Formats: sequence, structure tokens, C-alpha cells
Amino acid sequence: MMNGNMTRYVLASIGLAIVAGLALRAGPGTDSEATKNAATMLHLPAEIFLHLIKMIIAPLVFSTLVYGIAHSGDSSGLGRIGFRAMAWFLIASLVSLTIGLILVNLFEPGIGLDLHTAQSSATVELRELDLRGFILHIFPASMTEAMAENEILQIVVFSLFVGFGLCAIGDRGKPLVVVVESLVALMLKVTEYVMAVAPLAVFSALSSAMLEHGVGILGAFAKLIGEYYMALAMLWLVLLGAGVRFLGRDLPRLVKYLREPLMIAFSTASSEAALPKLMERLDGFGVPRRVYSFVLPLGYSFNLDGSMMSATFTTIFICQAYGIHVPLGMQITMLLMLMVTSKGMAAVPRASLVVVAATLAQFGLPVEGVALVLAIDQFMDMGRTATNVLGNGIATTVVGRYDQQSVSPERPAMT
Repeated sequence: MMNGNMTRYVLASIGLAIVAGLALRAGPGTDSEATKNAATMLHLPAEIFLHLIKMIIAPLVFSTLVYGIAHSGDSSGLGRIGFRAMAWFLIASLVSLTIGLILVNLFEPGIGLDLHTAQSSATVELRELDLRGFILHIFPASMTEAMAENEILQIVVFSLFVGFGLCAIGDRGKPLVVVVESLVALMLKVTEYVMAVAPLAVFSALSSAMLEHGVGILGAFAKLIGEYYMALAMLWLVLLGAGVRFLGRDLPRLVKYLREPLMIAFSTASSEAALPKLMERLDGFGVPRRVYSFVLPLGYSFNLDGSMMSATFTTIFICQAYGIHVPLGMQITMLLMLMVTSKGMAAVPRASLVVVAATLAQFGLPVEGVALVLAIDQFMDMGRTATNVLGNGIATTVVGRYDQQSVSPERPAMT
């Protein structure tokens, strides 16, 4: 299903769900128990969708993370360009997570929804390990057990060992790299199949919520989207401020060059769709080909500022909506895990939802909240994709400028 068609189907599903939910809620003879039972049955397709999401988490995280590390190793990732790029990516990621965490706790978009779940705050406390237990829990005793139980931190650790091991053994690891690449392609196709039922899941989740909670749920969604875009605007200011610091008066010209790929990213909600035009624009701006041909693919795996902002808002919003208090220390741990698990997943449709589902499951939080947010994820996806493209465009240009100065200090860069 093409991205444009998917967008239309999701928007149509939202409209139909609002009408159906309100019509059922206004129906004659509806009491609280009947409404609850009807909402439960109506929510069934959304629950099936969540089961499918859980099904793909382990192989998807493993394959994309291993591939991202192995791929960076193929392109002199330990050299000067790779070091500067990774330093930028790490700082930008931490800034994005920090802004998102501060604002979602300040705005509290999910407070007041009072959704119900079989889990309680006591369940969350049981998953909150002490420092020794948490550190020990990170390292898997059995990879098959970790995958069977979707223990995402353990899967990440195993994936890191495999990825760096493949880099270390060089040519002997190339057959396995090919296998991992094939596994990535396979999981992307499986994910595409799963996401094809997203419009049905959107209709199911939103109509059920409308039936059970009424029109007030739309106000919560509008509040979440508005505050989310305010946070993205603040992140854009930080990214552009960093651009001014390193590029000076060349930044306005760069933004002009990036305008077209940004519009493609926002309208299609696809980073991949914007990549060819982004490379073309950076080439025209004067970024060396050896830089953008390496840094951009690396950035698409490791520099997802918008995606992490989205995952931050979605994760904490779900906790707030279910009335679950998550201590600040636990929130920071969750967001650091989001930073790691999001790497290598830029090409995955609705990747942020997959990462959020994995994080919620890891900490014993209500994964069913993902089905609720799915109804508005298309609107969030447009903003986060454009932010990813802007962040990678600025990062690649800055790395390219300093690389040119290192190679030829006497020559002015990218004029």
C-alpha cells in the first residue's frame, strides 16, 4: 500500500470512527455495562494489531541494529568523519530527549483521560528494579528467552555484540552481513503487511474510545498534537541555533536548499522519499560527496531527533492517560532505552510506535495505549520525519565543512 493511499485510508478511518463512536454512544437503551461490552468488542481489531506489533519487535530490533552497526563499519566509521558525525548525533539525541521529557511533564497532555487497564501502578513498581538488579537484567542469559519475552534491553545488548563482532572479523563476516541485510528486508516486508491493517486498527481503537469516553477524547488528542508541535518547534530552534554556531551566515542558504526535501518529508511522512533530493541539495550546496554519502545513511540510522521526540511524548502520554505515575529516574531510563532502540529503524513504517510498544512492555506499562495513539500517529509522523531530515541535513553540512577544513585549511569551505 503506497504511503499516500495509507494516509488517505487512515484519515478516512478517523472520520468514520468519530461518527460511528458517537452514533453508538447516542443509541437508545445504552447503559454503562452494555457500552463497556460493545467498546471491548469494537476494540478487538486494535488488540489483534497490537499482537502483530509485538510479534515483529524482537527480529526487527535485532536485524536493524546489527545492520546499522555493520554498515557503519563498512564505511570507515571509525575515521575522522564518523567520529564527528557520531558525536553530533549523540548530543542531538540527548537534547531531543531532554526537551521532550521536560515539556511532556510540563504540559501533561494525558492527565484527566483516566483510561482503564488491567495493570495497576503496583505492577509498575514491581518492574522498577534496584540498580544491581537493573544492570544484571540488561545482560541476557539466553538470547532465545530474551526474544520470546520481548526483553528489549537484552536484545539490544546481544545485537551490539553481534554488530561489533561482524565489524571486527571483516571479510569473514560478510556472508552473515548479507544474511542480516536479507533479514532486514524480510522484516520490513512483514512490517509493511502488519501496517497495512493500520486503518482498521485506527477505526477500531478510536471508535471504541469515542464510544466509551465520548467526544472529550478528541480534545486530548488535539492537546497532544499541539503541544507536540510546540516541542518540535523548540527543537528546530535548537538545531538551527547549532547551525548558526557552526555555519554562520551560510545557514539561511542551507535552509533554502533544504526546503524541498523538507516538504517531501512532511507531506509523505517518509524519510526515504526525501533522501535522494536531500543528497542532491547537499551536493549543490557544496558538501563533499564522500561526506554526505557516508554521513546521511549513518544519520538515517543514528540521528532520529524527531522520532525520539515523538517516542518521548507518546510514551509519557500513555502513562499519564492511564493514571500511572512514573518516577523521574525511571522516565530517564526509559528514554535512554528509546535512544538506543530507535537506532537503525528510520526505514520502518511507524517505527516510533514499534519502539514505544517495546519500551512500555519492558517496564510493565500498558501497551494497549499504542492502539489509542495510532489514530493520530500520522499527524505526528509528518512532523517527526521533517525534523529528522532537518537534523541530518544540518549535521551532514557541519561535518562536511570541518572535513574540508581538515583536508585543506587554507581553502574556504562550501562557498
